[in-house]
Amino acid sequence: MPAFLDKLLKILQGRRGKDMRFLCRHLLSQRGEASQTALAQEVINTYAAMDSIQRIRFYKMLSGEFSPDQKALHRAATDYLESPNELNLSLLSAAVEPPRQELLRRINTAPRGTETLVEIRKHLLDLPVKSPDIAPLDADLRHLFRSWFNRGFLSLRSISWQTSALILEKLIRYESVHEINGWPDLRRRLQADRRCFAFFHPALVDEPIIFVEVALADGLTGDLERLLDLKAPVLSPDKVNTAIFYSINNCLDGLRGVPFGNFLIKQVVVELAAEFPKMKNFCTLSPLPRFSQTLLDADNEHGFTPRRLSALLADYAAALTKAARRRDPVEAFLLLLEQPVPNRDVLSAPLSRMAFAYLTEARQNGKVSDPVAQFHLSNGARLEGINAFGNLRPYGLKASFGITVNYRYVPEELEENHERFVAAGQIRISDALSREREIVKKAWHPDPA
Repeated sequence: MPAFLDKLLKILQGRRGKDMRFLCRHLLSQRGEASQTALAQEVINTYAAMDSIQRIRFYKMLSGEFSPDQKALHRAATDYLESPNELNLSLLSAAVEPPRQELLRRINTAPRGTETLVEIRKHLLDLPVKSPDIAPLDADLRHLFRSWFNRGFLSLRSISWQTSALILEKLIRYESVHEINGWPDLRRRLQADRRCFAFFHPALVDEPIIFVEVALADGLTGDLERLLDLKAPVLSPDKVNTAIFYSINNCLDGLRGVPFGNFLIKQVVVELAAEFPKMKNFCTLSPLPRFSQTLLDADNEHGFTPRRLSALLADYAAALTKAARRRDPVEAFLLLLEQPVPNRDVLSAPLSRMAFAYLTEARQNGKVSDPVAQFHLSNGARLEGINAFGNLRPYGLKASFGITVNYRYVPEELEENHERFVAAGQIRISDALSREREIVKKAWHPDPA
């Protein structure tokens, strides 16, 4: 064994070998590949043994002591301003990058390095209080993950009942949209009229990064139960004309904010179009996770104010007040919402209008209020349909009073829809919703008196 490596191993076995500051600085100073790997592995092992308080100290140390050298940065910036050539630009770029990023790259070279860094970011995101002292570490991890987990490194796999039990168990664990209730439920979701696709990364063996569940159907539906019913008959492939994406799940919390879903859906559309050449309809059956919360928040000036509620409910005032035995239609509507299912006949139309207004007009921090809508619309999908009481399961009633939404992916529209939505917030809708758009716009933005 080379003498320097023998010496390094002796250091690691001693007291200093457990000091994270020493390990990280030593790791950055090493040039040899073997010594780097040994030090990176010790950093990983030491981190795994830390408690929550030790982790926070570690995060603050990385954020505070492995930032760019301010004097070198100022000197490089001055040199570039005085002489803006390629050489000085390169030197400035090198000075701007924090040593912390190179440290993270070296940690990544050890076995389980990528897994550990993803876990570190998960722990950062799970902290109850986000301290500005550790924000630089989170920003660097997110920056590196966007490179390491770009589409070029991801492989798409079709998941079937023959896939390894290890991966199938993870699908059950990671499903966060519509819970998978054991193996019989999963088996139905993988039968001949269903598809499941996942992205994998070579550094995370047998660990799905994101997966999507698809129902192959004869026509579009807004009824979730038709897709999740274990006893629903299996549709023959010759009757399939529509692919319905009904559940998309990011699996690793540490990769939150790293975009995969747009690539996944577009790739799956290509895969399904190749398998079913006559299939032309690619749609979703999506939840509205924040609808009920936004609808009931009367204090949000960008949301459902009392005036807007009154204007949106004007067409349904008589039916609502009669059903609730109240004079005020807004009061009647809110009262009936306390028991939505028994009052579904009178609530279906006004709830659908509210959902349309929520998706097209309500805003939070300048963006569409609903995160699922933001995702699909920014991908270039169009708003196809709104379905009252499409999800009667308890979580569906709690989140959205049972409303489900269909977004449609029309390949030839995607780029134009994406550009219009990102640049100007314009939402493409189906012809069936065009009349509702005019009614909602007028109610939401009344003409000045």
